[in-house]
Amino acid sequence: MRLEGSCHCGAVRFSVEAYAPVPYLRCYCSICRKTAGGGGYAINLGARADTLEIRGEDNITVFHATVDGEQSPAERRFCARCGSALWVWDPRWPDLLHPFASVIDTPLPDPPAHAHMMLGSKASWVRVDAGPDDTRHDRYPPDSLEEWHRAHGLSGKG
Repeated sequence: MRLEGSCHCGAVRFSVEAYAPVPYLRCYCSICRKTAGGGGYAINLGARADTLEIRGEDNITVFHATVDGEQSPAERRFCARCGSALWVWDPRWPDLLHPFASVIDTPLPDPPAHAHMMLGSKASWVRVDAGPDDTRHDRYPPDSLEEWHRAHGLSGKG
């Protein structure tokens, strides 16, 4: 599914081909929560890095989070003008790109359920709004984005 995205101020616009476009996975880790999660979590989608097209690339800045006392190689991209979190790319998995659902302008599919991950680092003020079919995970769920989409018959669909 082709996704179109943009930052709040419009200085950065991008498009990317998503293999996992359903916004089902809510991450409550402190990195996602503090850099992109207004509701106490962030939602990443799965896309192919080689399909990324960017307009306004000179307005992008990169942040490397500290994980377990060391700088993570993962690159979190933000608009340098308005601060919108755009996507995460990690050189350990160079073919993959993870845009934040919050900046996608293309209508996204409605997930049949949600997976709530990294609940072990959830902020105390955050209420987990979990439905009866939702799963909860203190750390990572057992399935990858792609595996979850395949298991639900949703891979690449919009």
